[in-house]
Amino acid sequence: MKRFTDNFRKVLDGLTTPGAPQSPSKPESEIAESLASEHFQVSKTVRHGFPHQPTALAFDPVQKILAVGTHGGALRVFGRPGVDCFCQHENGVEVTQLMFMVNEGALISRCSDDSLHLWNLRQKQPAVLHSLKFHKESIGCAHLPFQSKWLYIGTKKGNIHVVNVECFQLSGYVIMWNRAIELSTKAHPGSIVHISDNPVDEGKLLIGYERGTVVLWDLKSKKADFRYYYEEEIHSVSWHHEGKQFVCSHSDGSLTTWNVRSPARPTGLVVPHKKPFKEGRKVDVCGPILKVEHKTCRTAEPFTIFSGGLVEGKAKRSSLSVMHGRNITVLEMDSNIVDFLTLCETPYPSDFQDPYAVVVLLEKDMVVVDLTQSGYPIFENPYAMDIHDSPVTFCEYFADCSVEIIPALYSVGARQKKQGFSKQEWPISGGSWDIGNQSYPEVIITGHADGSLKFWDASAITLQLLYKLRTAKIFERPVAAGVAVRDVGKGGGIVPSPAPAAVTVDEPEDPFAVQLLAWCPESRMLCVAGASSHVVFYRFSRQEAVGEIAVLEVRMQPEPEGAETPDPDAVIATVSSSLSSSSTTSAAAAASGAATSSSSSSTFPSSSLPPPPAPSGPGPGLPASSSQLPYPRGHPSSASTGSGDGAVPSLRVKSEAVRQSPGYQAELVVQLVWADGETSQLPTSLEVSSAYGLVALGTCSGLVVVDVLQRSILLSLSCLDLYGSSDPYQRQPKSPRKSKQLAAGLADITEGIGAPDTERSRSPSSVVRSRRWSFVYLTVKRHRKLSLPSDLKTSIDQLNGVCTSPTAVQQSRSPAKRLAPSEAPKAKSRGPVRPPFRKAMSAACMEVSAPAAPANGEGASKSFHIGVGASTPAATTATTHGGRRAMLQQLHSFSIFSHDDHQASGYAWNGRETRDNSLGQSRSSSVCSIDKESRESVTALRFSESFARKGDGSTCPCLWVGTSLGTVLSVGLSLPPSSEQRLSQPVIISPSGTVTLLKGPVLRVDFLDCGGALARRPHEAWRDTNSHSDERDERGERARRRRPQSVTPSASAQELGAATQYVVACSEKQAKVVALPAQSCVYKHNITETSFVLRADAVAIGASACLASFCANGHIIIFSLPSLRPLLDVNFLPLADLRAARTFCFSNGGQALYLCSPTEIQRITYSQEMCESLQDMLGELFIPVQTPEAPNKGFFKGFFGGNSPSLDREELFGETGSGRASRSLAQHIPGHGSGSEGVKAAAGGVAAEMSRARLALDERGQRLGDLEDRTAAMLSGAENFSKHAHEMMLKTKDKKWYQL
Repeated sequence: MKRFTDNFRKVLDGLTTPGAPQSPSKPESEIAESLASEHFQVSKTVRHGFPHQPTALAFDPVQKILAVGTHGGALRVFGRPGVDCFCQHENGVEVTQLMFMVNEGALISRCSDDSLHLWNLRQKQPAVLHSLKFHKESIGCAHLPFQSKWLYIGTKKGNIHVVNVECFQLSGYVIMWNRAIELSTKAHPGSIVHISDNPVDEGKLLIGYERGTVVLWDLKSKKADFRYYYEEEIHSVSWHHEGKQFVCSHSDGSLTTWNVRSPARPTGLVVPHKKPFKEGRKVDVCGPILKVEHKTCRTAEPFTIFSGGLVEGKAKRSSLSVMHGRNITVLEMDSNIVDFLTLCETPYPSDFQDPYAVVVLLEKDMVVVDLTQSGYPIFENPYAMDIHDSPVTFCEYFADCSVEIIPALYSVGARQKKQGFSKQEWPISGGSWDIGNQSYPEVIITGHADGSLKFWDASAITLQLLYKLRTAKIFERPVAAGVAVRDVGKGGGIVPSPAPAAVTVDEPEDPFAVQLLAWCPESRMLCVAGASSHVVFYRFSRQEAVGEIAVLEVRMQPEPEGAETPDPDAVIATVSSSLSSSSTTSAAAAASGAATSSSSSSTFPSSSLPPPPAPSGPGPGLPASSSQLPYPRGHPSSASTGSGDGAVPSLRVKSEAVRQSPGYQAELVVQLVWADGETSQLPTSLEVSSAYGLVALGTCSGLVVVDVLQRSILLSLSCLDLYGSSDPYQRQPKSPRKSKQLAAGLADITEGIGAPDTERSRSPSSVVRSRRWSFVYLTVKRHRKLSLPSDLKTSIDQLNGVCTSPTAVQQSRSPAKRLAPSEAPKAKSRGPVRPPFRKAMSAACMEVSAPAAPANGEGASKSFHIGVGASTPAATTATTHGGRRAMLQQLHSFSIFSHDDHQASGYAWNGRETRDNSLGQSRSSSVCSIDKESRESVTALRFSESFARKGDGSTCPCLWVGTSLGTVLSVGLSLPPSSEQRLSQPVIISPSGTVTLLKGPVLRVDFLDCGGALARRPHEAWRDTNSHSDERDERGERARRRRPQSVTPSASAQELGAATQYVVACSEKQAKVVALPAQSCVYKHNITETSFVLRADAVAIGASACLASFCANGHIIIFSLPSLRPLLDVNFLPLADLRAARTFCFSNGGQALYLCSPTEIQRITYSQEMCESLQDMLGELFIPVQTPEAPNKGFFKGFFGGNSPSLDREELFGETGSGRASRSLAQHIPGHGSGSEGVKAAAGGVAAEMSRARLALDERGQRLGDLEDRTAAMLSGAENFSKHAHEMMLKTKDKKWYQL
């Protein structure tokens, strides 16, 4: 009994274990997986970009390293290119000041919470050694003298305290503000804004108070020697190297020079940017000078460098002024100056400084100015600090890409480099860095709000700009309505721009902003989707090109809500329009026509009827007329036919020839035009295939496929049309109307449409079915209007498929809606594969086309006519869905598109999968459920050489589509048999139906081969198409490229039924692995129930593959492939904003990145091997360097008493000389140095070990279960063997040996 209870408890534990992988039907032969949980660990590697919201700056003149503090408590330490260290204060408070312990490998940071921290820079990952937190007083400023261990702390109360930086202990020596000022002074001098010691006498301390008082304090005698008063507030003070003078900057834009021994009045007063006063002229008011530095030169006049001080009202930008002698040079900056430092040849303040550069820290950039050359040029910044020149809107990471792509991008990007930089070497050259042994190249692509793309070389943890592409160059500059423009065609007069058309849409603030990107590194093809619903196709070329850019427009016209039936006038107009569009049998011509015509919808524009279709047309692949060719935007031929909606694209492509420099050159622009007053929607997914020459674009309402070789639109379908007859969702119109009697409608149609009796009596089965779509011509008399009663329209709306040519325009649909609970029984009565009710065009309004006519013209005169019988039995007695469907097929004598016979029934849904994938469950906040009236959109696309249909014996080119309702569909692509015919014959597209369903919107679709390795996308090798001058040679060269060959499974594999491919589909809630061609789900795993997945990628780590996902709750979850075993689950990044969610992406080799701030990219790794080798890849911040010798003071200067007496600070500030400090004033917090990182690593290791232990426990339970099964099988085998042996013994027991 106890054993039974234990076993039952184990079963219950297994059933209640959250996140346990579910495998509905395991494959016959499991794939051996090499990845385990110990191969994964998440860690940050390096951060690129400009520090976000910088607040402080410091420089070590001996080590030549630079430190920047930020508002968020981050520290960035820069050295030579490759030396870039990031560290973070634990409390995340603002860093207000940084100070280097020169040549000591230590950095002191002062934060806004009145705390001091000592950082150890002698290790690759800096750590805090000591911290000191002040409680009773707030820190105003701090000063650390050169080669001193005593730090002066000035407070906002006006007091000064001394801290020993070796042990971070507070000294008992205190300078009180009431002793520093005169006793007769009644007002408080304000907070301390400056502290510095005399360059030649370290016993004299200069203290600057906020309200204009400066005190020279004698540390040894503990009294003030001199006091200097000025009526304006003081912002900064700078010493002369001889220690006899100092310069102060004030709030009125003035600079005062004081002699140390003449405190009565300043020896010099100058307002650099104030013009001389003249009668009748307004007095200039200058802004404050925030900081000033006075540096002397041995062989030249001194430099006085300051920020601010410009005349108020005229200073549009922040500026840095350089006074060299009598010359003043104003350097305007692009953003406000945060701080600046002057780099000098010597670290000793008592010697001639000889400045050579100025580091200016701006709010959005860092500039280094060369002071040694005339004109003060700036240095070329080797760091990637211009990521945020325009806000980043898109980011993608490509690791382990082609080795030829980086040199190619660098060669064309070198021509884009700016000129005029300083010829000197980069002055921040500290640290050391070795490129390491990383063997594969990495590329990061960032898309920006101004439409630009930046390609970065991210190899070996560095980041360097390779190439910049500006997508806005091919468009005309947007001009607002009513703005005066020059009309070149009418003598160059100034005329106002026309008002917008009847239909206006909300234009985005950044019309060129990059939203999506599809890049093939092997073929160097690039597709960019922008914020104005446009897609630009690029090819890479090393040669300059001049030419026009083709434009294709796709009219997106969703049906208005509440409209159930089209207007009769619109119906007949659209039918006639479809008749005229079917006058040619050329698919290429039809594709061009679709590119320039508007998509059909349930709201049809009324227009005059075109003439009847011509009996014959041009040959296959040739345009029917010049007006059907793609033209640049703005050409008269690009106007849409029959579109009276007045909608125009928000961007206009340049109509003249465009000169494009070497690099990526635009060839084609696809613009989605949204009519009926709807706001233009952004593309939802994008995919490009260089092997097939196709671009797939997913929208919020359907799918668009573009042939970039023929420059035509192959397909424009709504999501409902992709399902065909296997739509798993029961949909209905939003507001069904009461219809009229069907008989009256049929009589009305009979009056308006005539046809031969033979065609009238044809049955639906008489239409020939083939693997491709079946097409027929429709002819309608033009003298009568077609009036459809409501009942007939409802029946017509039940059609599932769209009988259209491969180049047909889109059949728009209204948003889908789930059936009400009261109508659920009606939906079930139709069956799972029967077409549901939904809004659709009538069959008479569909554009259809017959196969290409024979060359001899015999088939040109044959056409099928629509016949309507006045007394059709099915039309009068149809009351069910099936009867109406049969009636419509007989009525119109045509069949919806169908595939092979084995696909006629559609996808076979089983009850369990339908329940598991019910979309009635809770969905993520990012995508509305079907219960909320949201249209189904295409969210994932993937070109692949795979099995398009269930049971196929060989692979073929396919497009796999994932939708926002969790559906994964396959679309077969039939390419011309020979590469020479690729440019002349159309590509046939045939949707193959639904393959599987998932919970939540589909995010990713990838493929595995039969061995479990990640299958690469089909691609072609890159060739420069501009290397040939003849266009014909160019197109022939493009056509001769080889497509990937179809992979036919072996006979044994087919006999055993083994899968030759696996489809990995991941949604916001679930992941599935489906075996092909059986289309059976072999593995399934529910990723999360309380959150949702933001990004998922199937990545390769070595020779194995895994599925990496990032959830909205900050968890990074890794699964094995194809078994979907959880390998890692780490709470890595709690989302503070949507920036990381929008830009997080995985890549091969265990790499990932996200945009951690508007200006910085954070790279991470989830590979244990990478984490172990990270220390070797990082650069060294500290290198032992000898400190320069102190300047020689000379014999006579020391002999005549010019040398100041030395100060023993240890005796003065030590416990014996000053006593103990108050314990309540500040609290010492000991750090752990390198141990702090060890504690963090240990904590992370414990968490990782716990996760691994949990996973190991699950694996152990699974193995124990397998062991029990094997033991039972062995026991059964042993019993069978014993039984057979006993039978054999009984059989041979009474026989002799010769009788055997």
